[in-house]
Amino acid sequence: MFNFFKGKKATITSISIPDFGWEQVKNDSEMQQWINPAQSIALSVNFFDLKPDLPTAKDINTLRDYYRNQIVVPNGGLIQVDLIDLKKYRVIKTIFKIPQTPSGMTYLASLTIPFKKCSYVVKIQAAEVGTTGLRDTLVADEFLKEGKITSGTDGFEGWFLDPYDPSFKEGTPMNLSEGIAYDAMFPEHPLSQARSLLAEIESQITFADELAKHKKFGK
Repeated sequence: MFNFFKGKKATITSISIPDFGWEQVKNDSEMQQWINPAQSIALSVNFFDLKPDLPTAKDINTLRDYYRNQIVVPNGGLIQVDLIDLKKYRVIKTIFKIPQTPSGMTYLASLTIPFKKCSYVVKIQAAEVGTTGLRDTLVADEFLKEGKITSGTDGFEGWFLDPYDPSFKEGTPMNLSEGIAYDAMFPEHPLSQARSLLAEIESQITFADELAKHKKFGK
């Protein structure tokens, strides 16, 4: 006998985000992707039709350790890992940095929305292009003048600092110029843009009614 009351299946279109008028370059059952006019930022919605491989969506310290250990593999570092409640859904908000070759950083800002048998990841990938390191240099100069950091044989002492574990030195930890307080001074910096875009997405994202009937990720 047919079950007419079976819940509607979750799909890539079960969440909707603003596309900012950017060119859409991919649209299939697993990914929707847009590129900004300068081709320096990629925005995507990713749908994974399988059980999430996350260790937890409740214990923030476990999550931070989990992502930290992953991001050091490409020599990167954490900027932010937080659990937030977004329109009645538990969401993992992350911002990572990964060094580019030969210079500069790429920033990955994401919202991960896990369910019991599927998950969504809204991702922003913003790369430094052209002249790189200007934000770092100007802020570091101010910190040096104020005596908040010192210059040592291995670079600036006290400049790099994992936001959740000051003793962690592997990869490329967050530096002091990457604090959100400096975004207003450098609005065109990719990290500033990634944070701003993610904030807009958080305010405008919508969830289809069928998702309310899907079981949440239990761990």
